Amino acid sequence: MDHSVLKVALAQIAPIWLDKSATIDKVIQWINKAGAEKADLVTFGEAILPGYPYWVSLTDGAQFNSKIQKEVHAHYVKNAIEINKGDLDGICKAAHSNNIAVYLGTIERAPDRGNHSIYCSLIYISQKGEIQSIHRKLQPTFEERLTWAPGDGNGLQVHGLKTFTVGGLNCWENWMPLSRTALYAMGENLHVAVWPGAKRNTENLTRFIAEESRSYSIGVSGLMRKSDFPDHTPHLELILENAPEILSDGGSCIAGPDGQWILEPVCNQEILLTAELDFNRVLEERQNFDPAGHYSRPDVTKLTVNRQRQSIIEIND
Repeated sequence: MDHSVLKVALAQIAPIWLDKSATIDKVIQWINKAGAEKADLVTFGEAILPGYPYWVSLTDGAQFNSKIQKEVHAHYVKNAIEINKGDLDGICKAAHSNNIAVYLGTIERAPDRGNHSIYCSLIYISQKGEIQSIHRKLQPTFEERLTWAPGDGNGLQVHGLKTFTVGGLNCWENWMPLSRTALYAMGENLHVAVWPGAKRNTENLTRFIAEESRSYSIGVSGLMRKSDFPDHTPHLELILENAPEILSDGGSCIAGPDGQWILEPVCNQEILLTAELDFNRVLEERQNFDPAGHYSRPDVTKLTVNRQRQSIIEIND
């Protein structure tokens, strides 16, 4: 086995929106598809399990004390994953049986924060089917703040995969220079940026991150069309009233360590994209620039990262 070559898969799919059980089944199907392609890593878009909160911007989500907003939010929370209750066991089993690592965008109910607030969490599952990090999005963006809670630094972690060191961030976190820098400093050389799905986000930032870090850069997106809303969605008629035909158009892509395209953005298709990445290209491009190595000046500028999981309570029995 050549450990310097990594086969990656980008699962650009739509969720069974806000239906946790059905979306878990669909994610497992696509993990199996990636496994059949002999991929070492499969990536999914932001919040794919069970879906992005599209209703907020379509139904006057900032209206205070709205019964409609409360009911849709409650439905969302009930369909968020509860890791402590085994919601991801089937996905972990699929990862293990296919010998494939998984980066999965989720909405997480957090028992260490009372179990009622939800977090946009990017989860890394190893090839052995073990959950190795849960990164709760540090700063929800704009209307997302009406439904997601802000996370912490606990999930700012990287993972060894063959010769590679893999890390990832959610959506607009990828615009945060210090969050990117934290991963670079931990040795990241394959960056996974997960998005709900918009070429406008992936087409520039994917290449920029690759060139800035001299790493491989994956932009993996979800897909969402008007036809993807299940009939049992609360207040579906109101949500669809102002919804465009395509809410998330994908745009999944891969750039190499020189910032050039390996796979240009693909839009409006539910598709599994694959590519083989050669680790030697990372070493070649680090020859003239390495942001955390020979081109850094820790005696002048240095980053401090707090990776403690935050909680409102500390119990001492």
